Amino acid sequence: MAVKSKMSKTKKNNIKRTKLIKRGVIRASKKPQKKFKEAPVAAPKKRPVETIEEEESDHGEDMLGMVEEDDLEFLKQSITNRSYNIFNRIRYSVDISPKQKKQKTEDVNNDDALENEYQQNLDNTQTKKIKSLLPIKTKDGIVRQAVEETDDGDNQEEADEEVNFESIEEDHSEDFSKPVSATQLLIRRNEIIREKKLQVGNLCATLLENPEEKITNLRTLLTIMNEDLKEAYFTVRKFTMLSILEVFKDILPSYEIKKTINEGVKLKKDTLKLHKYEESLLMYYKQFLKKLEKHLFVLIKKKGDFRKKSGDEIKLGILAVEAMLDLLVTHPYFNFSENIGRVVVPFLTSYDKGIRKNAKEKVIQLFKEDKKGDITFTILRIINNYLKTHSNVHSDMLEVLLVLNLKNVNLDQQKEQDLKQKKLMAKKARVQQLSKKERKRKKKLAELDKELLETKAEENRQTKEKNVTEITKILFNIYFRILKTSKNNKLLGACLQGLAKYSHCINLEYYLDIVNIIDHLLKEEWLTYVEQLHCVQTVFAILSGQGEVINLDPTRFYNNLYQELLSINAASKRSDYICDFIKTLNDALIKRRKKITNKRLLGFVKRLSILSLQVSHDGALACLGLIRNIMQLNRSLDILLDLDPSIGEGQYQAEIDDPEYSNAASTALYEIIALSNHYHPVVRMFARNIASGVPATGNGSLPGEYAKTTPDQLYEDFNMSDMAFNPPVCPPKSANVKSKPTRHYFVDSAFQEECMGILNISKQRHSFFI
Repeated sequence: MAVKSKMSKTKKNNIKRTKLIKRGVIRASKKPQKKFKEAPVAAPKKRPVETIEEEESDHGEDMLGMVEEDDLEFLKQSITNRSYNIFNRIRYSVDISPKQKKQKTEDVNNDDALENEYQQNLDNTQTKKIKSLLPIKTKDGIVRQAVEETDDGDNQEEADEEVNFESIEEDHSEDFSKPVSATQLLIRRNEIIREKKLQVGNLCATLLENPEEKITNLRTLLTIMNEDLKEAYFTVRKFTMLSILEVFKDILPSYEIKKTINEGVKLKKDTLKLHKYEESLLMYYKQFLKKLEKHLFVLIKKKGDFRKKSGDEIKLGILAVEAMLDLLVTHPYFNFSENIGRVVVPFLTSYDKGIRKNAKEKVIQLFKEDKKGDITFTILRIINNYLKTHSNVHSDMLEVLLVLNLKNVNLDQQKEQDLKQKKLMAKKARVQQLSKKERKRKKKLAELDKELLETKAEENRQTKEKNVTEITKILFNIYFRILKTSKNNKLLGACLQGLAKYSHCINLEYYLDIVNIIDHLLKEEWLTYVEQLHCVQTVFAILSGQGEVINLDPTRFYNNLYQELLSINAASKRSDYICDFIKTLNDALIKRRKKITNKRLLGFVKRLSILSLQVSHDGALACLGLIRNIMQLNRSLDILLDLDPSIGEGQYQAEIDDPEYSNAASTALYEIIALSNHYHPVVRMFARNIASGVPATGNGSLPGEYAKTTPDQLYEDFNMSDMAFNPPVCPPKSANVKSKPTRHYFVDSAFQEECMGILNISKQRHSFFI
C-alpha cells in the first residue's frame, strides 16, 4: 500500500507568507543576515548536500531509500552531535570558476537568511492572536494597524494567518511612516531646544570666563549652528547665532590684529600663547562671518532666480544682516570690517522696509561715532562704487551721507602744503650740501620727530584731516555725478540736500557751474515740488556763503520761492517741509539782506504772516520767529505795523508772483491780531512781541528761553510728531451765557416798524405750523 504524501510545515509556512505579502500585511525583508566566515569542513565529494532544517520531513522512510550510504552516515552523525547549523557552512568542491562560486555562495546565504528570519518571526506569532484595525493614511502611504488579542483560542490556522504589526517593525530604530501625534512632536521639539540651550549656554559661559583657554568652544558652537534638526531647525540656529554674536561682541578687541611672521625668532611662552589665541580667534570669526553671509544671500534677488524662499530662511537672513551690522558698529576697527561693509551696504537699498531702516540707522550711528574717519572713508568708497554700477537705488543710500560732520575743509590744502614744502626743501638743498653721515643723522631725527608727534596725538590729527579731505572729495564726486546724469527724483532731492549742507566745502570755481545746472533743472517738467525746493535751497546756500562774489541775478530763484509759500497748509504733505522753507528763507532774506531790496523784503514778510495762519502751531512759530529776526535787523519794516493805508504807493496785490511789485508797503500785518488770540500760549507770546515792535526788554518782550532760539529750532522744539503740546495747552473755560435783552432800541422809527412787522409775520407762521 502506497504511503500518502504530506506537505511539509516549511513549505506550508512559505505559502502562507507569500499570501500575506501579496495582501500587504507584511513586507518582504530586504536585509540579508550577517555573513559568517566560512570554515572548511570535510564533506562528501559526490554531490552537494542541501541545507537540512531542524524539523524532519514528513515523507517517511521512503526518503531514506533515495539517500546514498555515505550521505546517510554523515546525516546520522550530525544528528547525533546535534550540529544542525553546520550545514550552513558547508563548502562544495565543484569545478566552477571563482566568480561563479562567490555568486552561488551569496545566493545560498541570502536564501538561508530569509528563511531563518521568517521562521523566527513565525515562531513569535504562532502563539499570538492578532486583530486587524482600521488603516491610517499618512504622507508616506497607508499604514496598517493590528493589536494582540488576550484570549487563548484553539483556532491555530487563523493564528498562523495573522501577523503582529509591531514584530515586523521592531528591527527599525525609527519608523517615520508610523503616525505621531502633535503632542509628541511638541514634546520632542521642546526637549531638543532645552538640551541645545543648556549646551550653548554652558559653552558660552565657560568661554567668556577664560577666552584664551576655552577658545575651542567656538568650534563646537559653530558646529551646533550647522546641525540640521528638523524639529527645531530655525529656533536652534537663531539662539546659537545670537549667542555667538554676543560672545564675539565681548571678546573681540578694539584694534586690528595684524599677522606677523617671526621666522627664526624665539618667542616667550606667553607671547606664543597670545599669538595662537589671536590666530584661532580670527579663524573662528571668519567662519562665523561666512555663515552669516550664506544666510543673508537669501535676501538678495538675482536675475532669473524665481525660487520661493521659506519664511524661516528669510528670518535667518534678516537676523544675519542685523548681526553683521551690530559687529560693524561695535568693532569698526577690527579685522574684516571692510568685508562686512561690502556685504551690508547693498541693504541700504533693500526692497524690505524694515531691513533698509535698520541698515540706515546702523550706518548713521557708525558715521557719528567714528572719530578717526577710517571706517567712514571705507564705507563711503563702497557706496561710491555701488552707485557707479547700480542706477535704481533707494534714496536712503544718499540720506546717510547727510550726517557727516565736515567743517573747515580745504580741498586744496594738501596740494598747497606739498608745493610749499617742495620749494623749501629745494632751497635748503641748494644752501646746504649734506654729507652721508649728516643725512643719516637727519633721517634719525625725522623718525624721532614722528614718535614725538605720536605721543602728542599730532599724527592722529593729521590722519583725521587727511581722511576728511578724502571723504569730501568722494562725497562731491557722488553728488556731481547724480546731478548731471540721474533723473531719479528721490536721489536728486537727497543730492541737492547734501550740496546745500556741504556747500561751504565746494571750491569757488565750481559754484557758477552748479548754479547753472540747477537753473536748468528748475525748467524741467518732471521735477516735483520737493526737488524744486531743494534746488532753490542749494542755490541760496551757495550764494549766502563764499558764492557772494559770483555775479548772478537770483531774481528767478526768489520768485520761485515766493510762489510756493502759499501752497503750504496744515492739511497737505508740503507742511512737512516747512523747516526746509524756513532754512532757505533764512539764507535768502537774512544772510543776503544787504543784496535784497526793501520792497522784496516787505513782500516776503507779509506772505510769511499769511502762511502762519494756515499751518499748525509749530510752523506758525517758525514763521513768526523768522519775521521777528528780519524786523530786528531791518527797522524799515515797522511800516507793516502801521494801519494807515495811505503810506504805500498803491493797493496791495497779494496774487502777484513777484514780491517786488506786490506793493506790500500799502498793507499791514493784520494776521498778528488773529495770532495774538491763538490756542497755543507761545504763539500768542510771539505775536504780541511782533505787534509791540519786537522789543528786546520791557513790555511785550519775550522770555530769555525763546528770545535767542532760531526759527528752525522753534519748529523742532514744538513739533507735534509726538501728538503732545509743549507746553501743555489748557482747555478753554466754560463761558457764562448772557441773558437775552428783552427790549431793543431803534434810532429810526421806520426801521423799527419794518422789523416788528417781519417779527409778527414769523410768529404767525410758526403758530400755524404748530
